[in-house]
Amino acid sequence: MHSKRLILSACVLAGTLTAAGTTTHARDVRSVFVIAMENHNWTQPANQFTGNIQQVFQNPAAPFINSLVDGSSDISDQVAYATAYHNVLATQTGANPHIHPSEPNYVWAEAGTNFGIANDADPFAANGGTNQNTDQHLSAFLTKAGFTWRSYQEDTDLTRDANGGLTNVPLPRNLWTVPLASFSGVFSSGANEFNFSQQFNYAAKHNPMVFFTDTNGGNNATPSNPLSQQYAPLQQLFDDLKNGSVADYNWITPNQFNDMHTALTGGFQGLTGDAARIRQGDNFLSEIIPVIMASDAYKHHGLIVLWWDESESDGVAGDNPDRFDHTLPFMIISKDAREGRHHVPFASSVNLSHSSFLRTMQEIFGVGPLLGDAANASDLSDLFKDGRLHEDGAEDK
Repeated sequence: MHSKRLILSACVLAGTLTAAGTTTHARDVRSVFVIAMENHNWTQPANQFTGNIQQVFQNPAAPFINSLVDGSSDISDQVAYATAYHNVLATQTGANPHIHPSEPNYVWAEAGTNFGIANDADPFAANGGTNQNTDQHLSAFLTKAGFTWRSYQEDTDLTRDANGGLTNVPLPRNLWTVPLASFSGVFSSGANEFNFSQQFNYAAKHNPMVFFTDTNGGNNATPSNPLSQQYAPLQQLFDDLKNGSVADYNWITPNQFNDMHTALTGGFQGLTGDAARIRQGDNFLSEIIPVIMASDAYKHHGLIVLWWDESESDGVAGDNPDRFDHTLPFMIISKDAREGRHHVPFASSVNLSHSSFLRTMQEIFGVGPLLGDAANASDLSDLFKDGRLHEDGAEDK
């Protein structure tokens, strides 16, 4: 006798959400890995491959990302992507509230609202921090429901040398902290393992869990903070993947060079300007995604989400990045990704946003009620094989 279970149904991705919270955890996605990238459009009407902000789709500076969607990658059969993923609250005309800069979008992906935040301030900044005293956000819901989460942040929890200089050597686990404040500079020794530069640049604005008291532990940047173990240096991800100790929900933020935000001094791989920024992020993804996919956590219904924070102007006078003619890159990598045709990944034309992302995370884990604008959004079910029933064990073949 074989039991059956639903995998990412278009009707109910993962259990029914109620006003009080959850009723079931009928989910097959077991580990979610969100990799957060920065400040680029998937498509834009002008200056597509030139200028200060270029689009990612078909850009020669992003060979790895484009190989995922054009079918030329050997993992393209596990990819589905969105062609109409927009900045939150965007409209056809762009006559809407504008949710920018970065931080409000990261907070939105966690809570379905920006709580009125319209800047990139650290949560406890002396001149006006943006910390929120509410439990109405995803990571808090996950904790209450018994799920685990962890925020992996590049350039955090590193060792200092005898002169106080930062080295690219992670601290032991008992010295980890909650990275509440942003910082940047040059390593006194060591280099970044992805771009081989000595530059480092951590931005708290790109770390969504750190803006809520119940998931940051308060204004305490020492190892005594009770939430310090929830935040890990990026190097720890590789150990956790190897030994099978990743969380149910894993938020991964590269530093501001590897996430396409900032160009390295001197450029990267012969490129400068925005092409270098794009290539830096593309290179990072080309190295980290195969490692995640090789893990048991991925092989047993893991889900990788490639997420970009906000749309950008493309440099034309009067341009409005919150019109529908500016789309954001967004794709999933999963054994349960909806199949395309002729080896080309499925491309969804459903209008989606960070509210859709959040709604889907809540549905996958069966935690509720739906947060903020997630209640108004379509979920991501169009990107998944929907309505499939498997016998136990069949899904892992």
